[in-house]
Amino acid sequence: MSASLQDSFGRDINYLRLSLTDRCDLRCIYCMAENMTFLPKKDLLSLEELDHMCAQFIRRGIKKIRLTGGEPLVRRDFMTLIKALSRHLKTGELHELTLTTNGTQLARFAAPLKAAGVERINVSLDSLNRDVFKKLTRRDALDQVLGGLDAAKQAGLKVKINTVALKDMNIAELPSMMEWAHGQGFDMTLIEVMPMGDIDEDRRDQYMPLTVIYDELAACYSLMDDAHRTGGPARYVKVKETGGRLGMITPLTNNFCAGCNRIRVTCTGRIYMCLGQDDYVDLRAALRGPKPKEDLDAAVNRALRKKPEKHNFEISENRSGPAVGRHMSLTGG
Repeated sequence: MSASLQDSFGRDINYLRLSLTDRCDLRCIYCMAENMTFLPKKDLLSLEELDHMCAQFIRRGIKKIRLTGGEPLVRRDFMTLIKALSRHLKTGELHELTLTTNGTQLARFAAPLKAAGVERINVSLDSLNRDVFKKLTRRDALDQVLGGLDAAKQAGLKVKINTVALKDMNIAELPSMMEWAHGQGFDMTLIEVMPMGDIDEDRRDQYMPLTVIYDELAACYSLMDDAHRTGGPARYVKVKETGGRLGMITPLTNNFCAGCNRIRVTCTGRIYMCLGQDDYVDLRAALRGPKPKEDLDAAVNRALRKKPEKHNFEISENRSGPAVGRHMSLTGG
């Protein structure tokens, strides 16, 4: 049995995105419905099980782990898992432990995260306008997020702002947001809206191709290709006028699957080989069985054999429903 993680297309898998919870304290209109039904807490893997599973993945060659959600910082006692995983940073087996957050809880946890070995985080923020933020997230929490970002800076965390480009909502604000982010010392990445899960609105009314955004920015700023990579799908440019980096994640206009090095595991133990596919392998039974090490290895190998060449994301006049049935909050970004 191969110790390393490689799929049937020869892609080496060294990056695990692990969801700690499907719950979130915001209700972003492109991500979920206002009245979401979340998983019963009894269905979630325990923090101890998540730690054991991560150790198995690290043994198989995972070098980077990103904790996601939902909102990972709302999972009770999540710092217990962070501290447990940090032992792999100390041995050098794990190169990076990071997370994606909406920032609402960062004021409390920025310093402890840094102390536990987290060096870099992504913060999802789609507007600096309080009214727009409230409309997008259905919560009046912009001040909490900005306070969390201040705490992250004070703690010495490197921050990247993730912003979903939403037609008729925040497009006009993107240049000023980029200037603000770079002025704070933050990188910024723009993301095309992804058709995952049923929501209250039509994503065809939200979708803005980043090719259009790029052209508009290039008319006002000097954008220079940048070879910087963080292990994810973003491709970066350097903005001469601000001195900062701008990334773009383009699942719809520029498929990036050829270089995919990622697998995703949900808080219930389902491993999804692709964000844009519904196919999965259940790891929970293996974790809780009599031979967790052998059974988990076998289940992961089955998953790798099923990893597709590319995703099936599409937003078009011919498709009214989501391309993928599950919500982003279940799998993590």
